[in-house]
Amino acid sequence: MGLIQSIKNLFKRGGYALSGQTLKTINDHPKVNIDPNELARIERNFAEYRGEYPEIKYRNSMGELRERDYMYLNMMKLTSELLSGLVFNEQCEIIVSDADNEQSQNTYNKANDFIQHVFEHNDFKKNLMRYLEPMFAIGGIAVRPYVNETGEVEFSWALANSFFPLRSNSNGITEGVIKSVTTKMEQKKTIYYTLLEFHEWEDKTYVITNELYKSDNKGEIGKPVPLNELYEDLQERTEIIGLSRPLFNYLKPAGFNNINPHSPLGLGITDNCKPTLKQINDTFDQFNWEIQMGQRTVFVSDYMLQILPSEDGLPPRQIFDPDTNVFKSMRMANDEEMVKDVTTDIRTEQYISAINHHLKTLEMDLQLSVGTLSFDGRSVKTATEVVSENSLTYRTRNNHVNEVEKFIKGLIVSVLELAKAYKLFDGEIPTFEHIGVDFDDGVFQDRNALLSFYGKAKMFGLIPTVEIIQKVFKVPKETGEQWLKEIQEEQAEIDPSNINYRASEQLFGDEE
Repeated sequence: MGLIQSIKNLFKRGGYALSGQTLKTINDHPKVNIDPNELARIERNFAEYRGEYPEIKYRNSMGELRERDYMYLNMMKLTSELLSGLVFNEQCEIIVSDADNEQSQNTYNKANDFIQHVFEHNDFKKNLMRYLEPMFAIGGIAVRPYVNETGEVEFSWALANSFFPLRSNSNGITEGVIKSVTTKMEQKKTIYYTLLEFHEWEDKTYVITNELYKSDNKGEIGKPVPLNELYEDLQERTEIIGLSRPLFNYLKPAGFNNINPHSPLGLGITDNCKPTLKQINDTFDQFNWEIQMGQRTVFVSDYMLQILPSEDGLPPRQIFDPDTNVFKSMRMANDEEMVKDVTTDIRTEQYISAINHHLKTLEMDLQLSVGTLSFDGRSVKTATEVVSENSLTYRTRNNHVNEVEKFIKGLIVSVLELAKAYKLFDGEIPTFEHIGVDFDDGVFQDRNALLSFYGKAKMFGLIPTVEIIQKVFKVPKETGEQWLKEIQEEQAEIDPSNINYRASEQLFGDEE
């Protein structure tokens, strides 16, 4: 490496850490340049995903300004949970192989065995199921493999507010920074340590640089401190040779970021339907408030109310219960009733109809089939309906499946290349074409739906019976073949022609 490149690397790796100044946000770092609107959008999405809404202000019967909780339907979580369940579950099969069938020689046996061990060690399928929900809600997740002190490959997951791109192209993000926050108590005060892990390329060398920051303010990153203040064995700089792709793998929902077309970050599935979500929540909140306040509405003659003298010289005022807006004072003639109950019926049907109308709009926004979402539970799509080729939900699901499939394949290649660099693996590195990810079971909720689907496939001759037995009942191929043989024998026993033959044989004996 030349002198000029060495000087460039010195400045590049030092970054903001050499200046000693306080980092307010991630954008204050000279290596990071992200549109602040993107960061704000991600934080707003997290707030809505957590269900953080401001309280509703209203005036009670005495005209006093009061506050109450905002009642909402967390459709961001519900729809994200729905899609994550349709896209992926633990029945998904992931195999590395170049063999055409079970009898062929597999060049990637070592790779497949290694990946199966790594995925099992990290409980990868279960964790991916768990992280897909916030990925759909917020707009992205990142996972990075690393080698722990015992020589095992493990995964570090980062949500959308902890991963920031540094460089990208049409094929994806090539350089990025991962943020992780650790808290520590010092003299009864919470201290926040923020580790920034930079993943960059220097020619063909992959470089990971770690910077540690410290602050007593949760809202800022803080000032740089030595790594050994929190991490004893963490290296400031690590170089890895032999990688063809970044170690981190970034997954985002299918679709284009129309809010910020130049950003490589993804959008949450509800980012383009915020007005619809607000309509659903506002209607639901008003419905709940009407139920709470719908017990009674009563006008009371001012002659019946007590008067509270004012200590500041203002006119006396009438006394109501401070937490109610049910009673209202009204001047009435002496010959009128002193109390008038004007309570009206709660508009349950109207509110349910309005919420269902907004849910239909949300289905259109999210590209889901009609009837997928319902407030009254009258129309619920079965898994079989979802799988039908005319189902809009199924087509939307397939778009997301393609993204998840590329993500899993990229992670497998990254794991094997990292393991080979650390001499934990000495086999062949597969290409994407040699990695198989079977999502077929991901759309089913029970075996009845699974059996119905494969039954239709069998009707058209699209799948062998043994394969159906294996997939529905989760048994080995040998067991499936044995079951099929027994089924065929039982069917032969009850076949009418065989029954007639056996009856004739008993009556007349064997023919010579």
